[in-house]
Amino acid sequence: MRNRRVAEILSVISHGDEQVALIARLCAECLAALPVSGVGVALMTTDGPSGVVLAATDGRARQLEELQFALGEGPCVEASGSGRPVLRSDLTVAGSARWPRFGAAVLEAGVHAIFAFPLRVGAIRVGVLDLYRDTSGALSALDLTEAMAFADAATVVALHLQDHDEHDGANSALTGPIDSQAEVHQATGMITIQLRIGLAEALLRLRAHAYASGRTVSAVAADVVNRRLYFDDSEPGTTTTQQNRP
Repeated sequence: MRNRRVAEILSVISHGDEQVALIARLCAECLAALPVSGVGVALMTTDGPSGVVLAATDGRARQLEELQFALGEGPCVEASGSGRPVLRSDLTVAGSARWPRFGAAVLEAGVHAIFAFPLRVGAIRVGVLDLYRDTSGALSALDLTEAMAFADAATVVALHLQDHDEHDGANSALTGPIDSQAEVHQATGMITIQLRIGLAEALLRLRAHAYASGRTVSAVAADVVNRRLYFDDSEPGTTTTQQNRP
């Protein structure tokens, strides 16, 4: 059910206004679908926030995203580091104690609840989806499921943007399990066998490794096809370089 919802979200934003960035469209759809006041998506690295805010639905959301980078604390930082959602339904109770500097600033901005969802593929940190709300209160079970679907979709979009200019007509690649490039297609198939996973997840793993290593997906795909790179479930990056693997 969740995978189906992720596919629906990607389909909707892929066919939206071409003048609006994909990730901005995703944030707008998330804002409309959930009982929140603001949405932001920020990139993360193994060391914490990268300082890059991909999109935010308003100025306050963007300010709070940037503030977490500047202070090095907050739900965004915690969610990325732990790999688990950070759900704070009432920041007046423990916000300042948990994040002394950010907690005070967020309450001053009029935000009383934050829900942060890590965007990760295996051990690789991609970013965080943050939901801000003016009033306190927990997300319902249905809203939580919807938020996690948007987080999965945001992961796909963030990795997709590493390989394509948003206005090069490549948006349709979001809704398919594999890219059109033959070598990427072949590498994705090899990863499905190596990890015993589906095509869509294999492409995510390929893109995540390219993102983490600062290379293009095509370059990583070439290494996989030529057996210079083999995907496994080891902790460091989930990949192992192989020089002469049969």
